[in-house]
Amino acid sequence: MNRLINLALLLGIGVAVIASFGYLGIDLGALGDSGNLKQMGAYAQRFLSPDLSAGHLQAIAHGAVETIAMSALGTLLAAVFGLVLALPAAGRFGWPFKSASRLLLNALRAIPELVWAALMVLAAGLGPNAGTLALALHTTGVLGRLFAEALENTPPQPAEAIRLQGGNALWAFCYGTLPNLLPQLLAYVLYRWENNIRMASVLGFVGAGGLGQMLYVSLSLFQEAQASTVILAMLLLVLGVDSLSAWSRQRWVKA
Repeated sequence: MNRLINLALLLGIGVAVIASFGYLGIDLGALGDSGNLKQMGAYAQRFLSPDLSAGHLQAIAHGAVETIAMSALGTLLAAVFGLVLALPAAGRFGWPFKSASRLLLNALRAIPELVWAALMVLAAGLGPNAGTLALALHTTGVLGRLFAEALENTPPQPAEAIRLQGGNALWAFCYGTLPNLLPQLLAYVLYRWENNIRMASVLGFVGAGGLGQMLYVSLSLFQEAQASTVILAMLLLVLGVDSLSAWSRQRWVKA
């Protein structure tokens, strides 16, 4: 019986794939045509000679710093607001605030960063401000939900002991709950910062500044050499941030 079910699922997937090709009108034969392959090869070859002129490298350095600043500030704002919203989302102030805050967090993270960036470009104009706000809004929803789940799974005994000794709710949270949560929260923040570095490099395609905007302009003007340099800078930036984040987690989170 299970084999028949698995066979039916495989057949259903195969039919869906074939129907998708037919519906979209994708012609794989035309894609593999010798003329098209030659054109794609020539286009790719133009990327093999990156522009390493001093003026272009200086512009890329400025764009890289702008990208890092966007991701860092957006993640910092998201960590602060995410923690503020995580407290009611974890049920610390009753079910009405829990329901409202969870609804807000779900709405923030349900909208992709690119959509937020397009909206923020209309509100704040072209440039890094729109990218920073877009990253902050989406990441607030993600971190707020993660922080809320971490708060729900935290043992309440240390905070209750402080309250029994006469401490208020703020002191109980700061000295009874937060120290146990801090390594986990920091790990979440560093992981999201890695993701935001990558996303900040893409948000420029909707005018949100950084390396992504430089790449969009270069590709729009068919400047393959300049675009190749921007792509290499993006790769080095992501690798550097990944290494820094891994080192930070090993030093601060696991300590």
